[in-house]
Amino acid sequence: MKLRITITGPKVHDVGYRPYLTELAMRLALRGFEVYNEEENGLQIVIALAEGDEKRVIRFYNSAMTKRPSFAIVDNVRPEDYAGDVMPLWQYATMNTSSQINKAIPILLEMRDDMKEMKGDMKELKGDMKEMKGDMKEMKSDLKAVRGNTDAIPQILEEIKGVRDELQPGFAMQFRQVQEDIRAIKERLGMS
Repeated sequence: MKLRITITGPKVHDVGYRPYLTELAMRLALRGFEVYNEEENGLQIVIALAEGDEKRVIRFYNSAMTKRPSFAIVDNVRPEDYAGDVMPLWQYATMNTSSQINKAIPILLEMRDDMKEMKGDMKELKGDMKEMKGDMKEMKSDLKAVRGNTDAIPQILEEIKGVRDELQPGFAMQFRQVQEDIRAIKERLGMS
């Protein structure tokens, strides 16, 4: 039995449909299989040609009707009898593998470059982390020094209070003297 299956929808290209259908055909051990992309009036189309015993070809069609790649958006899956030649599955699978590898190479190269850049970023990050560890050690030692000095705080406060108490009487006298001097100056100037 030979069948032509036409899959149409807004997003059936560049979602892995051809490898997906090829794997399905291989699992079902179809004798012949081809799949290719078309476009008609802005509509994306995937055409699959399947050849094998009737039971396997129907299972292939039923799976194509109900399952699809996760990013595919399908409007219609239409079967029709097919009378033309269909490439042997092994031959198509070989060609498809080569095609998919050619698509993957630029992506893999870009990923490699991104990985190199990430390695550089990681080295820089490690350096920053080492620097932060050093800063943390320094902060810990500063904190220990401050904590060590806190025992002296009550004694220092008592000393300041004592000095203040000693200075207050003298300041009060000086303040009174300054006030008297200002009053005398004002009187001389006639400002009182």
